[in-house]
Amino acid sequence: MSRTGTTNLHKRKLIRSLRAVSTKTGQPVWSRISELLSAPRRKRIIVNISKINRHAHDGEVIIVPGKVLGAGKLEGKRLTVVADSFTQKAYEKLSKAGCRLMFLEDIVSSGDIANELKGSKVKIIR
Repeated sequence: MSRTGTTNLHKRKLIRSLRAVSTKTGQPVWSRISELLSAPRRKRIIVNISKINRHAHDGEVIIVPGKVLGAGKLEGKRLTVVADSFTQKAYEKLSKAGCRLMFLEDIVSSGDIANELKGSKVKIIR
């Protein structure tokens, strides 16, 4: 069976934009995120807040190339969480914990992606 990719037009545009940003900025992290987003449906990434709590440290930028679910709680960490989508419960819990929440589409469309998320405190959680 041949690989066809996602049929969601918005997601295809996002994947193409991330690949373009990767070549423009020279940061391979955006190419990796585009690869993870283009994975088949059976391999989609779903991350609970408890997993973010286990793997993140204070002040880090956490990138989830998938959906963030609301199971668990975040204990005393101020993070920037960037994801493809959030459930309503996850969005409420993370915003109450004082996290800065961003969507991948918004970051790519802003055009200043290289300055927005750079440095060694960027982690991809999958």
